[in-house]
Amino acid sequence: MKSTRRFHMANSFGFKTTADEVLEGIDLSGRTMLVTGGNGGVGQAIVHALAKAGADVIMTARKLSSAEAAAEPLRKSAIGQIECRSLDLADPSSIRSLLADWERPLDALINNAGVMALPSLQRTGEGHEMQFATNFLGHFALTRGLHEFLRERRGRVVSVASTGSLFGPILWDDPAFRFIRYDPLLAYAQSKTACILFSVALSRKWGADGITSNSLHPGAIATGLQQHTGGLQTPEKWRKTPEQGAATSVLLAASPLVEGVSGRYFEDCQEAPIIYGRPEERVAGLAPYAIDPSNAERLWQMASAMTDYSA
Repeated sequence: MKSTRRFHMANSFGFKTTADEVLEGIDLSGRTMLVTGGNGGVGQAIVHALAKAGADVIMTARKLSSAEAAAEPLRKSAIGQIECRSLDLADPSSIRSLLADWERPLDALINNAGVMALPSLQRTGEGHEMQFATNFLGHFALTRGLHEFLRERRGRVVSVASTGSLFGPILWDDPAFRFIRYDPLLAYAQSKTACILFSVALSRKWGADGITSNSLHPGAIATGLQQHTGGLQTPEKWRKTPEQGAATSVLLAASPLVEGVSGRYFEDCQEAPIIYGRPEERVAGLAPYAIDPSNAERLWQMASAMTDYSA
């Protein structure tokens, strides 16, 4: 069970910290890391920072050509290798294809890919709401399928969530919006709450294998993710660059400062506090429903039933 005591690191990392600053002096040579959605924005910054520190990074995108185009300029300053793979997290056959060809022990899996606030209700071929399927269910299946490779390296699973989780819990009885009227941000909130709960469940179920699992909010970053929200509404003082947005993911994936830390939720490179009402100024912190172990177990069972393509 997650400790009620927050984890504090003896460093000056915070809101403005960049991924390169987190990895300063750290040699990741010989490590293999997989980053979903690595072809732009924060994902591209994560890939770049890890590869510059020596890690071999496999980056995925729905279109292989998009991944290759994003990787090409990064390779010029990378020490580790950058490999590209196609992956559509909303398509079970795409997930199966990647898993069928995977043979490498894995030091870290960064579940970064996502979609946000799709203006109209979209469903996958299996009937799942698209944000829930892409942001959570696809990563659920991918992660479970990579279990043995993570176990071999006592690896880390990093789930990119969002303070969007503060806008809503899991809609247990109607996650696909068949009765509840579809709302873009409510659907997004549900998907990101699911990412946090998934991380909690992984920590509890896979901890005995030496696998750690944490989730995070990267911050408000002006990337293509916000294409359906009319632009960032966050005040400029709370906005981050992609390099700053990548910092917490990189910390959880590679820093020795969080060795053995698991089942927690971070923002600004520190563990976020649990709050009991949405803040009025800067939306930050973690809702109790998103960290509750009983909710995590319930979600695991629900997702297992929804994904016949999981390992």
